[in-house]
Parts: sequence; C-alpha cells; structure tokens
Amino acid sequence: MTQKRSMLLNVGPSHPAMHGVIRLVVELDGEKIKDLDVEIGYLHRAFEKMCETVMYAQCFPYTDRLNYVSPLINNVGFALGVEKLLGIDIPERAKYIRVMMSEISRVTDHLTCIGASAMELGAMTVFLYMIKAREYLYELVEEITGARITISYVRIGGVKADLTAGFADRAFQKIAEVRKVLIESDELLTRNRIFFDRMKDVGKISAQDAIAHGITGPFLRSTGVAYDVRKANPYLIYDRLDFEVPTGTTGDNLDRYFVRMAEAEQSLRMIEQCLQQIPDGPIVGDLSGSVLSAAEMVDSAKMGQTEGLIEDEVITDPTLQGSTKKFHDAVNALKKDVVLPAKEDTYGNIEGLMNHFKLVMYGHGIHPERGEVYFPVEGANGELGFYIVSDGRDHPWRVRVRPPCFAIMSALHKCLVGGMMADLVPTFGSVNMIAGELDR
Repeated sequence: MTQKRSMLLNVGPSHPAMHGVIRLVVELDGEKIKDLDVEIGYLHRAFEKMCETVMYAQCFPYTDRLNYVSPLINNVGFALGVEKLLGIDIPERAKYIRVMMSEISRVTDHLTCIGASAMELGAMTVFLYMIKAREYLYELVEEITGARITISYVRIGGVKADLTAGFADRAFQKIAEVRKVLIESDELLTRNRIFFDRMKDVGKISAQDAIAHGITGPFLRSTGVAYDVRKANPYLIYDRLDFEVPTGTTGDNLDRYFVRMAEAEQSLRMIEQCLQQIPDGPIVGDLSGSVLSAAEMVDSAKMGQTEGLIEDEVITDPTLQGSTKKFHDAVNALKKDVVLPAKEDTYGNIEGLMNHFKLVMYGHGIHPERGEVYFPVEGANGELGFYIVSDGRDHPWRVRVRPPCFAIMSALHKCLVGGMMADLVPTFGSVNMIAGELDR
C-alpha cells in the first residue's frame, strides 16, 4: 500500500506577500492546503506599554503607527477615549474635521488594499491607478496635517489646526478625480474573467464563523452582516450623515472586494456632506496688532519684550497653518486644563506660558479622574477600540487596543484550509493585515 505524505511549507516571513512579519506554516497535499498555522510576533511594537510610560498627549505619534495606512482614524479613536474619560466635548467644527479626515484616511486604506491585492494577481495597471488616486488624497492630508502618513494631527480636546483657505474647492476636485479612478478600476477588474475566477468562491467564511471569531469591518460585512460602528454606535457627527453600509452575501474574496469598493464611494459621499455642512465655528476676529513671523515672536519673548505681543498674529510654518489664535477656539475645547494655548498666548503673556508648561511638563499634564473607559470607532479593517484606565496621574495606568485585523487573522485558517496554495496570497490580501495594528 502506498503511503501518502504531505509537505510542510513555510510561507514567510520573508515571502513578499507576508510583509516580513507573518509566517504561515502550510501543510500541503499536492497543491491543496490540508492544514495551516499562523504565526505572528515578528513586529511587536509594545504600543500599549509605551503609552503607559508617557503623558496622554504624547501617545498620538504611537497611534499613527497602528494602522499606518489610515492613521487619522487611530488618532481620533484614542482622543475620543481620553475625552470620554475626561467628560469633555469638542467644538462642532472640530467634529466635522475629524470625521472628514477619518473618511479620507479610510479611502486611502481601501485603495491600498484593493490595489495591492490586484497587483498580487497580476493586475499591475490597477495598482498604479489606485496609488495615483491615493496620492490625490495624501495631498489633502498633507495640506491639513503637515504630513502624509505619520500625522499626529488630532489633539485631546480638538485638532492641531483648522482647514486651510480654499480647502473645500480642492477637496471636491480631488474627490472627482478619485471617483474616476474607482470607475476605471471597476471596469478593469470586476468584469475581468481572470480576476473574477480567482476571487469568486475563494477564501469563504460564514457569518456565524465570522461573528464567533469577533471579526468586524469589511470582512464581516462581506458575509451579509451589516455591523458598522458608525451606525450601531454613532460618534462625533456620523448620525447626521446620509450613508449606507455595503454588504455582501457569500463572504468570499470577491465580496470583500465589492464591499471595499462600495465603502470607498460611501466615504467620498460623507466627505462631501461634511464640507457642505461644516459650521464656521467660534473663530475670533482679526487681531489688532501687527503680523510677525513665529521666530520673531519667540525671540521677542526670550528677551522679555512681551508688551503688545498678545495682540500680534503669528505667521507659522506651512505645516502649522490654522493653528494660531484666530482659529484656536473653533477647533479646540475651551478647557485650559486639557488644551494647549495658542502660540500667541504661549509667547505673548505669562499666563499662556504657564498654561503651556503645566500641560507639557512631566508630572503635570492632563489628569483625568480615576476610572476606565472603552471607546470603539470604525477603522478601515473594522472595530478599532481603545480601553484606557486612569489612576489619576498624567499618564494612563493601562492602555489596551482592540485591533480589528487580529480577529481576522485568528480565523485565517478557516478561509484557507481546503483551498489551493495559489489562493493563499489573494485571500491573505483580502484580510488587509496591517502589522503595526496586529502586532501592537
């Protein structure tokens, strides 16, 4: 009697599709996957422990590096958790800006996921088109935040800076360009026989299994479950926006592609609605003093020549536009014990300087009451939750993150076992695994 033997194959961490951080130990019977073991842990970032050693406001650069393809959503989620702990609300204008930037970030994430997955199946043209569209949106992100990826834009109590002059017109123009790319990509992929056959009925998971594993986001919605944090537990101003929650039916790779394409369009609709609805906010009038460069104001303050400085206006670096006193109250809560003062106050009067020092000096900073909170937001991959525990000091006693793709990776074997080795890469691509979020 001939004895059948299977083969163990290591896919990753050096395999290009594994991003250098995932190892799949695959047991093969010919080309068929008999069993699979998923190994993570090659990029442990110690995000949670690092947040427990710094002040609350210093955690934002770390959140940028969770899902670094859509970092603005991470910023917003952490800020909302701390604000819930503090019991504060932020200005209406700041809420709209947060939602707008979050949805821009979501579209960049979906473009990256679909484009990269298509490229791994040989559709290089679609990848180039989608990266071109992502570049349009990165230009908007850079204009407002001063950076493209590691943005650290959101602040506890508001955002770093207001929208720049003429931003709405440029945003509408960029959105129109992105829509053209989505239509072109749909025409190239959706009716392409090779792409369709490689994705249809591949990597399937049932709604029951997805729920049992705690899966959320597009991966869950592809099974037909319309769970979206923005609808189920609205935050900021999502309850004022008109948008749909796209769902699939079969939970396969093709449905996940359809859901992400439809979600990108819904996000573009939300951005347009935010631009149309956003209030002017309590922006103060023009200052009566002169206009100085930031360097001149700092030099004058260092020499003790502060008379009249509070009435002057600062010309800031382009990356800080919209962060001066004229815009400050529109995008930040009126809470001196939480929000840094405007630059004019910091350098123009002793009260502002003391306020700034109290918030940035170790051992002072923001002091929430003792307690614990959990705040979920809808990340690009699903429910992104921050659990924060305060012991009354200026830094968190405990920070715990619920990364959406961790649950999906725990169910990856269900999607792959029984399938073909050639289907491993497109299925793994549909997870949209982001190592910084998964291996936090």
